[in-house]
Amino acid sequence: MKLAVFDCDGTLVDGQASICEAMEAAFAAFNLPAPPRGMIRRAVGLSLPQAIRQLLPDSTSEQQHAIADAYKDAFRTARSEGRVAQPLFPGVEQTLRALHGSGWTLAVATGMSDRGLTHCLANNGITDLFVSLQTADRHPSKPHPAMLEEALFEAGALPEEAVMIGDTAYDMQMAVSAGTRAVGVDWGYHHPHELEAAGAEKVVESPAELLEYLQS
Repeated sequence: MKLAVFDCDGTLVDGQASICEAMEAAFAAFNLPAPPRGMIRRAVGLSLPQAIRQLLPDSTSEQQHAIADAYKDAFRTARSEGRVAQPLFPGVEQTLRALHGSGWTLAVATGMSDRGLTHCLANNGITDLFVSLQTADRHPSKPHPAMLEEALFEAGALPEEAVMIGDTAYDMQMAVSAGTRAVGVDWGYHHPHELEAAGAEKVVESPAELLEYLQS
C-alpha cells in the first residue's frame, strides 16, 4: 500500500481570489472591516470558525460561527453566479494521474466543506482518482489528525505507508500527529521554512518534482 493524502486548496487548486472575496463579504455582512488578504490567505487550511478566530481574535464563539455561515452563503452565491474560480495548479492533474496509474492510492484531507470539495473535484474532472474524501464537516480542524486518520482507515493503510502532502504548517503538523510522512509544496499559502519547521521531510517546487520524489 502506498497512500498519498492531499490537501485541496493551495495544494491541488488555486482558490485564493474566491476565498478572499467570500471572507470580505462575510465580514461586511456584520459591518466589520475586512482583514488584509494576506491574513486571510494565511488562515486557509483551518476550519472556518478557527480561521475566523485567527482573523478576529476578540470574537466570541457565537460570532465566529455566524461569520462562518455568512462566508458559506457568500461562497454559495458566488458559485451560483459563476464567480468561483478553483483551477488546478499547472501540472497537478498529470501528477495525480501518474501516481494513480503507478499503484498509488489517493485521498483528500481538507478544511473545505463536503459540498465545496465535491464541486471542486467534479469541476476539475478528478473525482474518480480518490478513494477517500475527508473534510471539515465531519472532523475537528487541522492540525488535529482525525481527518487524516479516517483517510488511513478508509484506504486500509498504515501510517507508515502514507504521506500527507500540503501547503500549510497545519498539514505538516497533522501528519506528524498521525504518524505519517509529510511533504510540503511551495506554491500555496505558507512559506517553505514554515513547512519544514512544522515537520515536512521535503518541500517540493513543482508537481513534477513531487511525482519524482514520491516515485524515487
